[in-house]
Amino acid sequence: MKEDPTLERHFKGHKDTVTCCHFNPNMKQLASSGMDSTVMVWNFKPQMRAYRFLGHKDAVMSLKFSPSGHLLASGSRDRTIRLWIPSVKGESTVFKAHTNTVRCVDFSADGQSLLSSSDDKTIKLWTVHRQKFQASLNGHVNWVKTAKFSSDGRVVGSGSDDKSLKLWDIASKECIHTFFEHSGFINDVEFHPNGTCIASANSDCSVKLWDLRMNKLLQHYQAHGSTVNSVSFHPSGNFLLTASSDSTLKIMDLIEGRLFYTLHGHKGPATAAAFSSTGEYFASGGADEQVMVWKTNFSGDEPTSSAPKPSKREHVHKFTRDSNVVSAQPAEGKAVSVLSQPKDCSAPDCEPVNVGPALFNLPANQTNQIDQQTNPDNNKDIFNNNAMTTPLEPQSIPPQLAATLEHMVGQLDVLTQTVSILEQRLTMTENKLKECLDNQQMISLQIKPND
Repeated sequence: MKEDPTLERHFKGHKDTVTCCHFNPNMKQLASSGMDSTVMVWNFKPQMRAYRFLGHKDAVMSLKFSPSGHLLASGSRDRTIRLWIPSVKGESTVFKAHTNTVRCVDFSADGQSLLSSSDDKTIKLWTVHRQKFQASLNGHVNWVKTAKFSSDGRVVGSGSDDKSLKLWDIASKECIHTFFEHSGFINDVEFHPNGTCIASANSDCSVKLWDLRMNKLLQHYQAHGSTVNSVSFHPSGNFLLTASSDSTLKIMDLIEGRLFYTLHGHKGPATAAAFSSTGEYFASGGADEQVMVWKTNFSGDEPTSSAPKPSKREHVHKFTRDSNVVSAQPAEGKAVSVLSQPKDCSAPDCEPVNVGPALFNLPANQTNQIDQQTNPDNNKDIFNNNAMTTPLEPQSIPPQLAATLEHMVGQLDVLTQTVSILEQRLTMTENKLKECLDNQQMISLQIKPND
């Protein structure tokens, strides 16, 4: 018998809106990012404190654990990406990634590549181990709010404020299809686990599922009363979790094509939502500065072998003029409110440990004491790749020199962008010149016979 989802615990530690949340695949940690410029790593093990990673200089918009759980990537309004080791030492590598806010970060399924999207209208690919820039995907004409890898790592889906959802081929670095049928901005996208469709969360209050085999709209849910901020598929592929500014989370039954649950817990907009890798739990974050962990309780059943299909049950949903598109009714589905008080993990014994520049000012023996207190089993096998990171904020650089270097890097970013624009214009000029020469040759061939 299926039970309703229940709120298991909530975490308090952010001082502003929570922007993103993601489970470590090992299910020992949950990470969240916030407008307060911090990354929080919440430990599920009893008596282990949370880590507050300090380093970003502005709001952190997105984060993602690597598939192995060894690394945590975060993207910020300070235009950088950081790769953290999710332990008390707080070591990280900094990528001077974009010329504007970094909106989204994502790892490929093999953990070898990192993806980032930005308000500079670009999507960039990076190698994780070498920490090198690979390629830039250009085509959007407004902020790129989100970009995600497909499960096989061969396709990237991106959503933008230009109201388009684009699909990119990783091998050729070319856009292979664009979905334009959006009346609002696209805030989030995610591929179905089997890779046959992609979901989008939209500012027009809708959630859409697009069939990637037929390149057409498959399902359309108009279930929320305000902007939809986040979407996440259950690992089985049978359910879709959404978070909205109407303060609710909703779970869609994709097999039946209907609203399954409406969850009330956050006070104010719900801004983030994510299923765990097993589907047993899901997490949510909101403008109320809270991170909530819910137990799913209903079975995802066996993984689906095909994409969600439109149902023929007219009493469940109404059909648009295209009989292949399903529009779900908001009235469907069961409402679940938080009645019992879950464990509050912001209690004094769970007070977060600040990890950042201040930590590197502590004597080495004191740092070791903190590490032993917060991580008694010292999980070295998980965090053994120290060569991949550098200290968070080296204290040996004088502030004036650091400011000068920061300015120089900013200028180099502008220069790089200018060179990229010049290259594009030069390519356009070359193409035009070639076209003119071809036309001239054709005219010459046409004139010759007359002579």
